[in-house]
Amino acid sequence: MAEENKDQKTEDPTSKRITDAEEKGNFAHSREITSSFILLGAVTIFAAAGADLTQRMLLSWRHIFTEAAFIQLSVEELYRLLQWVMEKIFLILGPVLLTIMIMGVLSNLFQTGGFQFSMHPLAPKFSKLNPIKGVARIFSKNALMELAKSLFKISVVSYIAFQTIRGHWDEIPPLMGFGVGQILVFMGDVALEIMLKVFLVMLFLALLDYLFQKFTYMENLRMTKQEIKDERKEMDGNPQIKQRIRTVQLEMTRKRMMAAVPHADVVVTNPTHLSIAIKYDLDKATAPAVVAKGQGEIAMRIREIARANGVPLVEDKPLARVLFQTVEVGQLIPASLYKAVAEILAYVYRLRGKVPV
Repeated sequence: MAEENKDQKTEDPTSKRITDAEEKGNFAHSREITSSFILLGAVTIFAAAGADLTQRMLLSWRHIFTEAAFIQLSVEELYRLLQWVMEKIFLILGPVLLTIMIMGVLSNLFQTGGFQFSMHPLAPKFSKLNPIKGVARIFSKNALMELAKSLFKISVVSYIAFQTIRGHWDEIPPLMGFGVGQILVFMGDVALEIMLKVFLVMLFLALLDYLFQKFTYMENLRMTKQEIKDERKEMDGNPQIKQRIRTVQLEMTRKRMMAAVPHADVVVTNPTHLSIAIKYDLDKATAPAVVAKGQGEIAMRIREIARANGVPLVEDKPLARVLFQTVEVGQLIPASLYKAVAEILAYVYRLRGKVPV
């Protein structure tokens, strides 16, 4: 029982989990949002340019029927007629198709938060070739849910269309005395009214579906406590590897520090366990600097190197303690310690026969 509780996905997904899913092309996506955007584009283009597009279509028909008697049934003439018809179809349907395409792209950008490119969904998945799994997908819970939504949408659209046409029922008989253009305008107005009503209903359904898809998406990304720990360990790095890196870095720093001891002017010591190597380079620095320091075994090693290279050792317990606690390797001596360090350097210079500047 405890093992089951351990494996339960009770934790909200981390930002890394969500980012990894999005990089694989996995987003909370609602088809109803896409349908609503496309329907909005269709309503907009029909409302703005429906009359002009209808007029273009009527003029094209009129031209075809007028010139039909004079068309020669030759290959060149039929090719020219086909080219002309295709150009007119493009001019009439082009704005509608372009608007629908743009709205379809915008709907996906709205749901993904901008342009997102991933090759992961395009990778071949041979498991999809399994007919048994294919049948299982067809009758899966998601497929049945999509079927139910589609049937519901068809029912809603049919009901709205029926009620709208029923509201204009009395206007249909007089159309028998109207021209083709007037009939098309009437049909366009009724179609636009149906589309607008369907859009309002679809927009409401799309918002509900998007919230549901977002909830399902987050639920599918939920994590177990163990997954949270593994992810945190992965982001922070393996503790053993980090410890190894720190050890190597300390070893390299220690080697550089020991290499600087032979060039030091003096090593200030504490009789028991501290050693601080100091160097004063008049050409490069305005004050003496600590080039090496250590305690315990490192302090002993600094003293051995100093003795081997003729670097004087000066015992000063208070100064050694202050230098070790307040000055890092490579830093200049603070002004508060100038006098104490200067006295030691003057003593060393006298031992070596140097004249302090």
